[in-house]
Amino acid sequence: MPYESLVHHNVTWVNITVPTADDMARLHEAYPQFHPLNLEDCLNPNERPKLDDYDDHLFVVVQFPLWDKVNRISRPSEVHLFAGAGYVVTVHNDDLKPLVSLFGECQSDPKARETYIGASAGHLLHSVLDHLVDYLSPILAKIDTKIQSIEENLFAEDIRRTIHDISFVRRDLIALRRITRPQLSVFHSLEHEDRSYIKEELDVYFGDILDHLEKACDMIEEDAEVITSLADTNDALASYRTNEVIRILTIISVAILPLTLLAGLYGMNVSLPLEHRPDAFWIVVGMMAVVTLAMLFVFRYRRWL
Repeated sequence: MPYESLVHHNVTWVNITVPTADDMARLHEAYPQFHPLNLEDCLNPNERPKLDDYDDHLFVVVQFPLWDKVNRISRPSEVHLFAGAGYVVTVHNDDLKPLVSLFGECQSDPKARETYIGASAGHLLHSVLDHLVDYLSPILAKIDTKIQSIEENLFAEDIRRTIHDISFVRRDLIALRRITRPQLSVFHSLEHEDRSYIKEELDVYFGDILDHLEKACDMIEEDAEVITSLADTNDALASYRTNEVIRILTIISVAILPLTLLAGLYGMNVSLPLEHRPDAFWIVVGMMAVVTLAMLFVFRYRRWL
């Protein structure tokens, strides 16, 4: 069912997955204090992270990365939360594993239900956000693994594959930065502003989430700097290899020029030296060989080879 609820110790957790207009109507009937515009936001994804404060509840929009295997990029998955005295409402698209697993664990395990729901709605809100932020760690760990792989293969011969890997990781880091950075203000507000309907002192708890999120943002920035440096190094290596190929081709072209000149001269329909000698062909070939060896000696002496 897309509309589910858990009640434990006077705390209610309503979880709505893949919301519809009927779900929002049912939610508005159960909680008439919710603003219609916030309910409309739940049906319209791609909202920027925000926090709306009301007298008796708050409305939070947060986004967390979801890996797109086809396009190899992190996409934002949106979660809408309502929190007030004795209740928390989560609205999402059922694709964020930490949120889905947390609700499922609370449904099936009485100990988990007591741990996460039994204390208060404020603690439940903290637990939901904490699980979502902690899920950034394995995502960043995978990126670190990819960067290490790129570092190991940086001097390999397959430059095209290295360029592709660097480009995909750089694009993914840009997407992660766009997802995580705007949410710092939301968690900063949760930490520093007191609300009458959340009576517990949760500043330290929300501050811990903010620290984790800031650390994740710092890791993303560091990884972005590293991948930029690797891209610059790879570009330098590619330029060096290209220059080496051009240098060799230039030497070959210059070495062939005298041979082309001699072949062109003796291909002319005019009187030329040695034309009446029976061994003229081998003499011309010998002259070409001497000229080529002399040029290669000069190239070697000037350390062009």
